[in-house]
Formats: sequence, structure tokens, C-alpha cells
Amino acid sequence: MKTKVLVLTAIILFFQFSGNAQENDKRFGFELGTGASVAKKKLGGSTLNPGVGFEGIFHYRFMPHTGVYGGWGWNRFGADESFAGNDVCFEETGYVLGLQFKHPIGESKTSYYFRAGGLYNHIEIENADGDVTHDSGHGLGWQVAGGLDFQLGKNWSLTPGVKFNLLNRDVDNEGVNMPLDFNYLQLRIGILKKF
Repeated sequence: MKTKVLVLTAIILFFQFSGNAQENDKRFGFELGTGASVAKKKLGGSTLNPGVGFEGIFHYRFMPHTGVYGGWGWNRFGADESFAGNDVCFEETGYVLGLQFKHPIGESKTSYYFRAGGLYNHIEIENADGDVTHDSGHGLGWQVAGGLDFQLGKNWSLTPGVKFNLLNRDVDNEGVNMPLDFNYLQLRIGILKKF
């Protein structure tokens, strides 16, 4: 918990004291996003059911079309059968930090964006009762994303898109090291507030 608070505080302070925003050109933003996720391959030999995820990220634009983003995310996939038992859930949670390129499409109020970042996430396996039976510990992974930014009005945008996360971690399963290559696509929709 201390790590989460420290990372979030550092991100907020970085954004707060970086650069001088012009009055009509907002440099900061906060985005809440959610969407359906589909695993691209089996995880530790387990077929994952479609999942769902959520993330909250801060944005800071330091050049006309380029900025950084950082935040926290959570994704959950169920599995009817797995090495960890029947009716379990695999949850990936952790942090993301990366670069974003966003550019308007012609003279419209719609923009396209591309993101690439690093993850510091872990994978937890929960049984049917919601108890954590395995935890991979945090480790590094990566993320790429892209989509559109539709301006809804003053300083608000709708941000549909797609993202791909990849995280390779290991868990100890009754004394046997089990590699987990966790990668999935998420069709996402977000709401962005610029300030």
C-alpha cells in the first residue's frame, strides 16, 4: 500500500510542477477507462474466459502533441479449470508509465492517439471464495495502445481505443515454478477531463 501511495504522490507532484500551461491550452488531464479484455494465449496452460478491466491515468503534455501518462490499472479474467484449481480468477494489477502522441485529424475536434509504456504489475490468483492463493510479486512488462479522442465540450473528451498488455511473471505452485505469460487485448472506453 505504501508503494502505491508513494508512486501516486510522485506522479501528481511531477505533473503539478512541470511546465507552464497556457491559459487556453490545457496540459494536464485525468482519464478513467474501462473495457472488455481477451487473453491472446493460455496462461500457465489455463484457458481464460473474457475479462474486464479498469484504469485511472494522469496525463501531462510537455510538447504540442507529445506527453507522458501514468497511473494504476486492474484486469480480471476467470478460468473454469486451471493449474490452481477450478473456478479461479486471475487478476493483474499495478502501475503504468509511458509516452503518448496525440494529433488532431484535420481541422476537426477529433484526435488520434498512440501510447507506449512500461508496466510494474503483479498477477494474483483467487479461488472461488475470493481468497488469494498465489501472487507473482511485482515485475516489469509493457503496454501499447491507440485510439481516438472525441471532444465532448469544454475540457471533456471520450477516448475509445484498444490496448495490449504483456507481463511475464512466475508463481510457486506447490514447490513447482509456474511461468505465467500474461498478454491480452482490451477494447476500452475512457472519459478524459483536461485541466
